[in-house]
Amino acid sequence: MCWTRQAELVDGLVGLLIDLIHRINARAERRVERELVGELTKVRGKRGIYVKMIKAAIERPDDTVREAVYPAVPGGVGTLKSLARELMATERAVSERIRYQLRGSYSHHYRRMLGPILAALEFKCNNTAYRPVMDAIDLLSRYAGVAATERYYAETERVPIEGVVQWAWRDAVVDAESGRVERIPYELCVLIALREALRRREVYVQGAGRWRDPDKDLPGDFETNRDVHYAALSQPLDATEFIADLKSRLTAGLDRLNTGLVEGTTGGVKITTRKGKPWVSVPKLDKLPEPKNLTALKAEVQRRWGTIDLLDILKNTAFITDFPDLFTSVATREVLSKETLSKRLLLVLFALGTNMGIRQMSATGEHGHTEAELRHVRQTFITRENLRAAIVSVVNATLEARDPKWWGKATSTASDSKRFASWDSNLMTEFHARYGGYGVMIYWHVDKGRLCVYSQLKSCSSSEVAAMIEGLLRHGTDADIEANYTDTHGASLVGFCLHRGPGVQAAAPAEEHRRDPAVRADREPGRVAEAGEGPEAAADRLGSDRPQLRSDHQVRDRAPPSH
Repeated sequence: MCWTRQAELVDGLVGLLIDLIHRINARAERRVERELVGELTKVRGKRGIYVKMIKAAIERPDDTVREAVYPAVPGGVGTLKSLARELMATERAVSERIRYQLRGSYSHHYRRMLGPILAALEFKCNNTAYRPVMDAIDLLSRYAGVAATERYYAETERVPIEGVVQWAWRDAVVDAESGRVERIPYELCVLIALREALRRREVYVQGAGRWRDPDKDLPGDFETNRDVHYAALSQPLDATEFIADLKSRLTAGLDRLNTGLVEGTTGGVKITTRKGKPWVSVPKLDKLPEPKNLTALKAEVQRRWGTIDLLDILKNTAFITDFPDLFTSVATREVLSKETLSKRLLLVLFALGTNMGIRQMSATGEHGHTEAELRHVRQTFITRENLRAAIVSVVNATLEARDPKWWGKATSTASDSKRFASWDSNLMTEFHARYGGYGVMIYWHVDKGRLCVYSQLKSCSSSEVAAMIEGLLRHGTDADIEANYTDTHGASLVGFCLHRGPGVQAAAPAEEHRRDPAVRADREPGRVAEAGEGPEAAADRLGSDRPQLRSDHQVRDRAPPSH
């Protein structure tokens, strides 16, 4: 339990470090953007103003600028200043202002926070390409006690530049005259490089759980029994064979779409244009009429059983599946009887699941258990692993009880996230920019029979692709998931590629096809091959127009243990 708690604390510190580094950059960019919006005034008719200025300069070459140019410009000096600000607001100037804001906010506020966090974490790396980042972190640790008035690193100090400092920061980091490295901008570059390395799992943290060594995620015998593990995933050992099979599947799918467009059997799907670009138009489905026997079935269920209490459903589920037996104590011994423990577990699970709270549960009903007894069960038996095991037990029992003739088989899932409001005092609470409020995000995997296969807590700002893939890999149930449906937040090329590893088909939403249709922009989108043009033209409708993103020989197959 102590090790688990320590890993959670380390994960929290790493997450705080990543969020702080991101916050420094984001706030600097927003501040510069607000300043530019406030300063810049769009000058209309710039071309005409330039013509008048040139004509005035040519016609009156001996006069001063104040006498010749100012009167020729509408608005005089004010217009010229607006033009100057607009012309100087280039990408390089904006980047310099962002760096200036970064340096100010970091040196005056964030620097004193990040130092203790870096000192509390031990970073490790197995990849030699990221050795400069590790050397830079060691350099920051050695200079942690040096006074802030010491502006530059010592001339004899070896300061890693390649792989740490971006090209846009070189002039701000290295002094042009002396060639010495300035500490504050260099520390910012190190933090940015560290954040990227942590998110890529190239640098890990000793003692962490989520940010642990990525090599430990592989089976211990992965290198010696690679063929066995690949066979379990139904994937070939040769990357070329894998890519060829994937290309053939994609080509076959595009051919079917092409044939449907030619024959008009796509159900209304057509390729149009939007803002001058190809756009796949998918019609909305009409609402299906309600089955005639559904109303009668609901009425019969209501007549036979009436309204069933939620706690009774939980109790009956525990009686059928015996999932309370899966809750083991984190203590060294257990003294509670099975009957007493099961009753307290159901009360605690009901209090947590309904958000009633343990205190309110202890004061409600005549169950005979005190708040202290329920909290003891909460602290020693309710763990993440026990909850996962209990959920898997209930899901498997549900799948076993289903009649495939009525419910079908659980071969596909739909995944999406939902925000739940929570108190600001909750340590898991985060502000969600999209919803405009505080809360937590729960990501669900639900099969077509409305059965929740997997659920997890995710950060409000993190991508849904990782949560989607984690649910497919770690649901642990007997559901044989072959396809997953998600919205645009969970759809990406990376997610599609990673789906092929476990053999799950990624069903990209219509919105994703609309943004990136597999047709070339120079072809007329609304035109489909005519019947008289022959099957060759029809077959070439989509297949040959798809650009090749990467040649076959550029596919990288890196052995994970050696990085």
